[in-house]
Amino acid sequence: MKLNIRNTSRVALRSLITNKTRSALTTLGIIIGVMAVILLVSFGSGIEKLITQQFEDLGTNLLFVMPGRFQFRDSREGGPPGVATNKLTPKDAERVARKAPGISATLPIMTTNATVTYRREETNTFIIGTTEEYETFRNSPVQQGKWFGKKDVDSGKRVAVAGTTVVENLFGTKNPVGEKVSIAGQKYLVIGVLGSKGATIGSDQDDQLIVPISSLQRQFNIDKLSYFYAQVSEGTDLEVGAQQIKEILGKRLDEDEFSVINSQELLMTFQNILGTITAALGGIAAISLLVGGIGIMNVMLVSVIERTREIGLRKAVGATPKTILFQFLMEAVILSMLGGVIGTFLGVVIGIIANNFLPVHTPLWAVLVAFGVSAAVGIIFGVYPASRAAKLSPIEALRYE
Repeated sequence: MKLNIRNTSRVALRSLITNKTRSALTTLGIIIGVMAVILLVSFGSGIEKLITQQFEDLGTNLLFVMPGRFQFRDSREGGPPGVATNKLTPKDAERVARKAPGISATLPIMTTNATVTYRREETNTFIIGTTEEYETFRNSPVQQGKWFGKKDVDSGKRVAVAGTTVVENLFGTKNPVGEKVSIAGQKYLVIGVLGSKGATIGSDQDDQLIVPISSLQRQFNIDKLSYFYAQVSEGTDLEVGAQQIKEILGKRLDEDEFSVINSQELLMTFQNILGTITAALGGIAAISLLVGGIGIMNVMLVSVIERTREIGLRKAVGATPKTILFQFLMEAVILSMLGGVIGTFLGVVIGIIANNFLPVHTPLWAVLVAFGVSAAVGIIFGVYPASRAAKLSPIEALRYE
């Protein structure tokens, strides 16, 4: 008897519809597995994409010069990682800009946290002291007002450019430009508002006030840099620029008292780490797919036992072992693919919703792999029950009680 794929598939589908509750519970494991794979991979991929975007916004020609020996494991909030004693000064940044032929400019950065008040409103925020070149270095144009200029930096004028979070906390919907705020007891005139940059892995980039570095030095008595940026000249390799900085700073500082970090190498390090984490998360989630596959196999084995007389009757009227094998295999595949479709839909939808709160990016390959694996699970875990059904003796099957 020739295998009729259409009729056999129809019989398989009818059998699944007859046992709706069992079919729904069987697909649940696949649904959860596919959804978990898509969501976990999406979260990992979203963080990786966000960090990549942050580095791209900085540009491909920047080096970071930080005090101390840079080590990921020694990172501390509010200061550069791996710092025991900070000896990096604004003059070091000036010296690099002046003497390194491969460096076109440097941008010194001093940071502190302080309480900022406006009338009865108060907030604790991040204060950045820098020069007028911050706008171009960090691609940070103002959406209202203006940036402070070189004269403001040279004179130590108390002016500030505010992030949108600070504005919301202190002013609400009021225009802050032209208003005075108090930073740790000293009055500063708000002359500009930065465009919003959002949050990066829990850190709000808009929760900051930027002031002339000379003003910050004078008020808080700070004489050391948190770090500085070095812009490599066009046509100069980043490694060449880094070596020039090391030679210049090495005349005053010991080797372990400063670090020169290549932004591209740092990005690649982050991408490798996050890529590994994403793969691990996907692998962990895939375990639930395996559990779902085992569930399908168990249910199909029970189904074979329950339908032994049906199998015997079908064989008695001419159904071949191949037909029986295909029918039960189709049932397993339909269950797993149905679970794959629902799990994929839920994973993508939840990812879209979660993207409003967390960095989420659902790559197409994750969807295709999760769905493909769900189909494969049905085939792999459906073969054994299907072969059991196909091998049943029609005489013994008809006698089965």
